[in-house]
Amino acid sequence: MFKYFKYSVKTTPMISRNCSNKNSSNDGLNYCANIVRQHDYENFLATLLMTKAIRSPTLVVRAFNVEVARVQDQTSDLQTAAFRVQFWLDTLNYIYKKDQSISKIPANPIARELFKVCKCYSLPRRHLEKLVSSRSNLLKSKYFRTLEDIEKYADDTVSSVYYLLLSVAGVTDIHADHAASHLGKSQGLTNILRSIHVSNYHKIVALPMDILMKYQVSQEEVLRGVDSEKMRNVAFEIASRANNHLKKARQIKVPQITNQIFLPAVAVDSYLTKLQKNNFNLFDKSLQRGSATLPFKLYYKRILNKY
Repeated sequence: MFKYFKYSVKTTPMISRNCSNKNSSNDGLNYCANIVRQHDYENFLATLLMTKAIRSPTLVVRAFNVEVARVQDQTSDLQTAAFRVQFWLDTLNYIYKKDQSISKIPANPIARELFKVCKCYSLPRRHLEKLVSSRSNLLKSKYFRTLEDIEKYADDTVSSVYYLLLSVAGVTDIHADHAASHLGKSQGLTNILRSIHVSNYHKIVALPMDILMKYQVSQEEVLRGVDSEKMRNVAFEIASRANNHLKKARQIKVPQITNQIFLPAVAVDSYLTKLQKNNFNLFDKSLQRGSATLPFKLYYKRILNKY
């Protein structure tokens, strides 16, 4: 199993009903795979277990999402961040220009691989633009007023990735879209909880202000990493909403091929379970460590074709 995890990306040509293998670039695909492996490891593991036909384009879509998401982590200067966001918006304009050729796409491995995927699979432009615009809006606001604001952000940044992957797989099913929306919101809410240490490092409070006010938790307490009963109540409410979305996603009957696309749900479930066992203490150091059993859980669910 571990041999499969380690080597399955190396020779994965892009396969599509609309393009041939000669359009694929091993160097470009490997670059995308490495970006996802370094910065989005759990989704990387889940992607390795997908069928070859959709594995490569999935890595490209996720690499694009990672690059856009990293803008806010790479610089604290708003103008520099704005320039980087604009680069990706301009890139999308180039990609979707009529009769565009790859020579006109910026010499960026992810941009050029995304161009190929968009042309081969006719990816909806609106979902790619949401991945960029939602990050741009967050750079300006820097915080979430309500829990619903986080759900909207999660729908734009996580569910949009699933919508794109459904397009890659040729799935046009309203139930699959509904499940993707719930799973994206669950994963997005969970990411907010998981990233609290990173947010604190950047002096940003990502937890929703309405929930903090409800339990009388100050931003200073969050930034200082103060564990308290009030703080655990905040974590519990957010985690409960995430878990509800996860349950709803799993209750929806979707086409079989969709199950492998939704495999990251396993990691979401694993973290929420671990958080519950730690009595919703977000600052417990054990929550910062990766799960040694996650590869086995993912592999088991893949064999069962469940998520």
